[in-house]
Amino acid sequence: MTVKRMDNVGIVVEDLDAAIAFFLELGLDLEGRMPIEGEWAGRITGLRGQRVEIAMMRTPDGHSRLELSRFDAPAIASDHRTAPVNALGYLRVMFAVEDLDDTLARLRKLGASVVDEVVDYENIYRLCYIRGPEGILIGLAQELRAAD
Repeated sequence: MTVKRMDNVGIVVEDLDAAIAFFLELGLDLEGRMPIEGEWAGRITGLRGQRVEIAMMRTPDGHSRLELSRFDAPAIASDHRTAPVNALGYLRVMFAVEDLDDTLARLRKLGASVVDEVVDYENIYRLCYIRGPEGILIGLAQELRAAD
């Protein structure tokens, strides 16, 4: 059997409230927030005794979700928040936006910064990577015109 659809992308954060505020400002909707713990959860993740609070964020089109998680137990195993874009593993989440300049202005108020610069790719897209809360790497793309 093949995959039916992608359900969500997960990002572990220390400050769940700040991460929620950031993604709300980006335009995602908070679908729900709840604690996850119990023997069943540890059997899925391999982290016995885990206590985590999650927030599920949904994109405006309703097709994609982002799961933000803050672990109370066990302790965080490693920290990849400042990894460069060529690091192995999770790299970034890319969002299509209507107005890149407006989006950047709003997100900068929440501490976001452009990794290097905004680039016009062949007059089709304006693109950039930003660091959001806790250094989360996020791509932003504004379509300028449809590709040929």
